[in-house]
Amino acid sequence: MLVAAAFIGPGTVTACTLAGAQFGFLLLWAMILSIVATVVLQEMAARLGVVTQSGLATVIKGQLQVSWIRYTVLGLILGAIVLGNAAYEGGNIGGASLGLEAVFGSGFSTFYPLAVGIVAFVLLYLGNYKFLERTLVLLVVIMSLSFLLTAIITKPDVVQLLKGMFVPTIPKGSLLTILALVGTTVVPYNLFLHASLVSEKWKSKTDLAAARRDTVISVVLGGLVSMAIIITASGIPLKEIVTAMDMAIGLEPLYGEAAKYIMGVGLFAAGLTSAITAPLAAAYVVKNCFGWEEGMKDLRFKMVWMVIIAMGVIFMSFGIRPIEIIKLAQLANGLLLPIIALFLLWMVNLKAVMQGHHNSKFQNILGIVIIGMAIVLGARSILTVLGYF
Repeated sequence: MLVAAAFIGPGTVTACTLAGAQFGFLLLWAMILSIVATVVLQEMAARLGVVTQSGLATVIKGQLQVSWIRYTVLGLILGAIVLGNAAYEGGNIGGASLGLEAVFGSGFSTFYPLAVGIVAFVLLYLGNYKFLERTLVLLVVIMSLSFLLTAIITKPDVVQLLKGMFVPTIPKGSLLTILALVGTTVVPYNLFLHASLVSEKWKSKTDLAAARRDTVISVVLGGLVSMAIIITASGIPLKEIVTAMDMAIGLEPLYGEAAKYIMGVGLFAAGLTSAITAPLAAAYVVKNCFGWEEGMKDLRFKMVWMVIIAMGVIFMSFGIRPIEIIKLAQLANGLLLPIIALFLLWMVNLKAVMQGHHNSKFQNILGIVIIGMAIVLGARSILTVLGYF
């Protein structure tokens, strides 16, 4: 559930909203493709974590024997994940704050980012893995029901819906939107988060089936939420959409004033879950890169996620728009996604590492196709930052 919570954030909500408003149901197939790619990669990460009882960065570090290569790779991972998550934490907190504003009004909007930051801080400070999982399961269920309900009450055309899901089309001007949908679902830091956290929940290779089942259910649920957002937004004129909360405009004739509360609760849950998981992922990456033995209770571990949350709150509370930082993060993540996917594929093919649970030929074929897609995404991110798109 932490994986589903991580990739359904305000960025995903925004990308899916624009996809639905601009192209209706036509890009639903891209979300299904993203779900399949995410399931494949996250299953590999989960299998690696259960078998090795280590995080992805730890395993990579152990397999790189040449010092300068090892430190270069770890430096790239460390910089991209920590910098990227710090930059995007502002967006996560901002999304949750927007949801609170929809529910409680704008009278206390100045204090909403701090309130979200405090809630994320308390949950991470008090929580062990099981506590966090229960909390995020509840938030994901709330988020899922909110967005699925909004999709249902729009009464979508079932035939057109199925056509959009299973007949791939690329309308004029939709390529970047397709890449955005894939890019907000196949998230590099989730691979590190997943590989680290499965060892908190499962301690034996006999648990692999349970870990695989958990992965599929969580990712598919997250994908369904994303599809529900696209469906909901498809009935709203693009000119009326400024933020993700504007989806409520299209629901008011069907659901009255309650529409904005449904969307507000969903957006709050989406923002808060990502505001928790992004700092947690960064802390695990730092822990694995530096070889810290202690887990979530370690002071150094806590200090990492505290800094990430604090930066997010500062960005939102003082109106700082970390555009340059986000551009740098996009550039780093554009480089990171295909590199990490390649390393992951390499690790899960090492028989000595995987102890009889290495990839099959079919899994390798899927992995290679996904890496090709990741390279395209990476190239697009880099070219966008450099101003060629």
